[in-house]
Amino acid sequence: MSYTPPKVWTPDTESGGKFASINKPTAGAQFEKALPVGQHPLQLYSLATPNGVKVTVLLEELLEAGHDCEYDAWLIDISEGDQFGSGFVEINPNSKIPALLDRTGGTETRVFESAAIMLHLAERHGAFLGDARPEMLSWLFWQMGSAPFLGGGFGHFYAYAPEKYEYPINRYAMESKRQLDVLNRHLAQHEWMAGSYSIADMAIWAWYGQLCLGRLYDAAEFLSVHEYEHVMEWAERIDARPAVRRGRMVNRTFGEDESLKLPERHSAADFDMAAAG
Repeated sequence: MSYTPPKVWTPDTESGGKFASINKPTAGAQFEKALPVGQHPLQLYSLATPNGVKVTVLLEELLEAGHDCEYDAWLIDISEGDQFGSGFVEINPNSKIPALLDRTGGTETRVFESAAIMLHLAERHGAFLGDARPEMLSWLFWQMGSAPFLGGGFGHFYAYAPEKYEYPINRYAMESKRQLDVLNRHLAQHEWMAGSYSIADMAIWAWYGQLCLGRLYDAAEFLSVHEYEHVMEWAERIDARPAVRRGRMVNRTFGEDESLKLPERHSAADFDMAAAG
């Protein structure tokens, strides 16, 4: 069925498919709700989507490397609209996870957007910045610019839209495969994205690595991810890291494997409790 746009667009309450109930054309808090605050300087408010996983993987990698960055991770259930509470909006006016409140040194600093949080933490600890800063930054922001085509584009129309439409699925599948080819060509010549293992690898892995490992949209076969052998090898290598496994667990409430679910994280002991059931 063809569609002719009206002269003036007005909101359709059904727009958004699975997420229609939380879609609005306005920003700002929709209700009053204070955020919980734990004992650690770093307070993370998130969910284990790819963007959330980026930050929890980094935090767990920093801890494993011996850095002092203990944190509390609080669940923000975006399907229930938690991101529109007044406390969350104070930290992230864009109402997207993840959001970080850094209370280090007795002052409160808000940081939002996943790449900004990752840079903030990596630079503070002088870790996981790669061997060449321009290369690392280029790939980190490549991910930020490219992943919306994979997530909001391909993922939405392939997995979440109320009906399947051939044109947008083909359009975004084409772009997703092009992006995988970009990564595959780079990783054919490089072990990591920017010389050494860095936040660029973590950020890209959260989206494209998990896609290739069959964890996003049940689309691995549809996109023939096995064709990207260098991406696959890189994805599996990162997936085997203990800190990455822990990072994937934090703020996770979905999936069939109960041992990988840790809705809140306040200390390393929480992982043992989750594994014990």
